[in-house]
Amino acid sequence: MRVAIITADTEIYRGNAEDRSGEAVKEIMEEAGFEVVFMRALPNDREVLSTVMLRLAENGLTDLVLTTGGAGCGASDCTPEATMDVIEKPIVGIPEAMRAYTLQMTKRAMLNRSVAGISKNVLLVNLPGKVQAVRETLKYLLPELIHALEVIQPDRDGR
Repeated sequence: MRVAIITADTEIYRGNAEDRSGEAVKEIMEEAGFEVVFMRALPNDREVLSTVMLRLAENGLTDLVLTTGGAGCGASDCTPEATMDVIEKPIVGIPEAMRAYTLQMTKRAMLNRSVAGISKNVLLVNLPGKVQAVRETLKYLLPELIHALEVIQPDRDGR
């Protein structure tokens, strides 16, 4: 399966910071056998984020889009809104489960505004922006994300 990784962080996009959370996502996904077909830091800009996500979904370049960053309560955080601009079918259980799981570790998890859903047979999921939160959350969600991808993808043998 193919995965695209987007880090929503203007400072990383400008080269002023290291993309540690994106690298953590890449490491976990490669260990799980995914092919990373796209990995970029993008600015916290709703139009830029939604345009890139939509192109990835429409062009069939990936099966899964994982974002990290931009889903908090900061003034520039807009990843959930950009994702909602693209998805056709929300999957509310994924972010609900993520928040419930991480609430066991920190009450600040309740401030995460992540969303998830499907667009053009592509699953899109917003992950937290902090490295440790990304690692814990993605490892927790991964088995169910794989199952969701198997359900979402049309039969590969033409049925």
